[in-house]
Amino acid sequence: MFRALGGAHARRVMAGQKTDQRDVYVGQRIAEQRRKASLTQRRVAQSFGMSAAQLQKYEKGTNRISAIHLDIFSRMTGVPLDHFFSGMPRDEDHAVEGFADAPQRPLEGGWQSVAEMVARHVAENCSADTRRDFAAAVQALERKLSG
Repeated sequence: MFRALGGAHARRVMAGQKTDQRDVYVGQRIAEQRRKASLTQRRVAQSFGMSAAQLQKYEKGTNRISAIHLDIFSRMTGVPLDHFFSGMPRDEDHAVEGFADAPQRPLEGGWQSVAEMVARHVAENCSADTRRDFAAAVQALERKLSG
């Protein structure tokens, strides 16, 4: 069913939407990650239910990749979805205010603060057995880092 909807239906939905430098950027990131993961275009295209030629169009930015295909590819390569958009140039002609999160502030207190937060969470939300397992893991980590 997915394959039947993927081809002609996807082209009709995308009709009239021209690709731009953002599609080229995402395509370059896809090609880069595919090569790093030692995946062929054919293998990736098969997982999408399409031809290698269509995948090549995504990688060149000629066609816009769907969110579903990008999610599948992200899972295949183990790369988070945001990797494909990180550092992407903005299309100022179509800029609209969006729902993007504000940049995160650096964590005050460094690793000590992180450790305290994790310890508080574990203490408040985990069983005694889990807390003991967690403490043992932390001790093992300490031994490993110390020597």
